[in-house]
Amino acid sequence: MSLRLDQKPVVATVYVAAMFMAVMDTTIVNVALPTIGSDLHARAGSVGLVSIAYLVSLAVFIPASGWLGDLIGGKRALLGAIGLFTLASALCGISTGLDELVAFRVLQGVGGAVMTPVGLAMLFRVHPPAERVRISGVLALVTALAPALGPILGGVFTTYASWRLAFFVNVPIGAATLAYGVAALAGHVPARPGRLDVKGLLLSGLGLGSVMYGICEGPSRGWTAAPVLAAAGAGAALLAALVLVESRAAHPLVDLRLFGNRMFACATGLYGLGSVAYLGALFLASLFFQDALGLSAVRAGLTVFPSALGVMAGGQLVTRVLYRRFGPRRIAAAGLLVMAGTLASMTGVGTGAATGSGTVPVLLAMLGLGLGVSFVFIPSQAASMATVSKERTGRASSLFNAGKQLGGAVGVALLSSVLAATGPARGGSAGRAAADLGAYHAAFLVAAAVSLLALPVALAVRDADAAATMAPRQAPRPARQSG
Repeated sequence: MSLRLDQKPVVATVYVAAMFMAVMDTTIVNVALPTIGSDLHARAGSVGLVSIAYLVSLAVFIPASGWLGDLIGGKRALLGAIGLFTLASALCGISTGLDELVAFRVLQGVGGAVMTPVGLAMLFRVHPPAERVRISGVLALVTALAPALGPILGGVFTTYASWRLAFFVNVPIGAATLAYGVAALAGHVPARPGRLDVKGLLLSGLGLGSVMYGICEGPSRGWTAAPVLAAAGAGAALLAALVLVESRAAHPLVDLRLFGNRMFACATGLYGLGSVAYLGALFLASLFFQDALGLSAVRAGLTVFPSALGVMAGGQLVTRVLYRRFGPRRIAAAGLLVMAGTLASMTGVGTGAATGSGTVPVLLAMLGLGLGVSFVFIPSQAASMATVSKERTGRASSLFNAGKQLGGAVGVALLSSVLAATGPARGGSAGRAAADLGAYHAAFLVAAAVSLLALPVALAVRDADAAATMAPRQAPRPARQSG
């Protein structure tokens, strides 16, 4: 029987659907927050917990995902997480108060934290290195499409129906994915990971969660606010302790020794820094188009959307033409330069971009941003596990996803802080409008600078380490095994 061969599209389908839900949930709710606060009679300062709770929960539980997948098997861990995420989404949609909603967002985060790293590990186990660039192109598309689509759907739901649909939209997707996975996924044998590293679990979960909380709250409360300093300081201390404890553990939950693997360390750093620039820029652009240019939430989302089209076009170029010819090093470096150039070009966008032909440069900049990020994300994801053994893939996937999630949160916090520090100015409406534009222009420059700061990481990649992913795809197995 060819069941094992059929697992490639099956695992890819289940994982891509799960990843789409998890990534979209980081942006779809943001547009709806004011309406949620009004409907649930929440204080303006507390409604942000709806987003923060999800991000912090992701950070807390991602480190344990690799161990859990190895303990009970990938199929059980992945489908259990999808079921939990779907149930939590439905509960969010029927919440009657802010406390309920925040609690269910934490539950959503638990599901999202497990399903993305476990699914990625399963995907890389069934796809040999030579096929990973092609599948990474699909994953990069989802990574770009989901956050770009989130604000559009959130704006449409909130404007024309109900904010609750921002959560209910996950229910049919999750239910269909779960049913398909139960029927089609083959059982994945547990890898006997050994006893749970409780110290590593506590230190990593509390450390990452505290840092994420501080990063999320810093822009709104101020970086010198006592809760922010306490959370960030405690998180940094816990993560420092984690390094000491896990470096001495025989079977660490967070296998920091993986960062001794040059290819994995560079790929994780590239994806993390790329996420800082790209996801931070998507957040910034959505605000810029609404606050500075006066566009509606729906139109702002549609203006950002060409970034996803750029990822589609770039994905085809990278996977079909460039990757095997040039390798990850040069492609990622070129992508960072394109990202930096398009982000810097946004500093020339003024209020005239809101109407007529003035929108064309903005749409082209968003398209170019997507093209550049595809050149960074696809090679780094394809090559990330090239020199990692199958036995360590689960825990490597947890670290890779933690870097990606942290990068996105840092990007939003960094650019929000730049906005807060550089504007708006006091004075009349004309002065305020000019200051708003200046603040956004400064933030886009910072995002461009982050892209350039990632260049040394890209140039540190050795294409020879990724040679297995650059090899031509093998001929179909039956032709080779029939003799």
